[in-house]
Amino acid sequence: MAYGRAAGRYAKSLIELSIEQNSLEVVKLDMDLIHSACQDSRDLVLLLESPVVKSDKKMAVLNAIFGAQVSELTNAFIKILVDKGRESLLDDISAAFEDKYFVHKNILRTTIKSVDGVDESIKFRVAELVKTAYGQDAKIIEEHDVSLIGGFVLTIGDKQVDASISRKLAELEKEFSKNLYVKEY
Repeated sequence: MAYGRAAGRYAKSLIELSIEQNSLEVVKLDMDLIHSACQDSRDLVLLLESPVVKSDKKMAVLNAIFGAQVSELTNAFIKILVDKGRESLLDDISAAFEDKYFVHKNILRTTIKSVDGVDESIKFRVAELVKTAYGQDAKIIEEHDVSLIGGFVLTIGDKQVDASISRKLAELEKEFSKNLYVKEY
């Protein structure tokens, strides 16, 4: 995921603190909740980024949304962010936290992009492939993309295998555009 250095540093601090307080899994659930709320509500993100809205109003909104649903550590962390004027980074911090959590737990993000989805046996085989090739567990994320026409695109960490029909058609189009035929009279 793309996020700034500041978000990465805040996420690192939060993960270290949550490990120290033995509440890593609870904070992970909190960060997932915050991330999904920010993804679902563009208004929330705009509110957090707004320089016009005062920080006490932002804190009141965040308390109303997350106050009872998240842990005490996460509430304190959100308060620190608002006090420092960094509340606009909250969504990026939650994404960075997930990345750092996966590194800590030795989990490799694996994405399978296909038209119709894949069945459980393929997911299991991909997880086994990741386990043997990388020595890590796989967090399999399934995405649907009708532009692939057929086949799949498998992304494991920073490596990608594109076995889609659309890619093969693009290669054929490129091949035919060369026109290697030379007339001889």
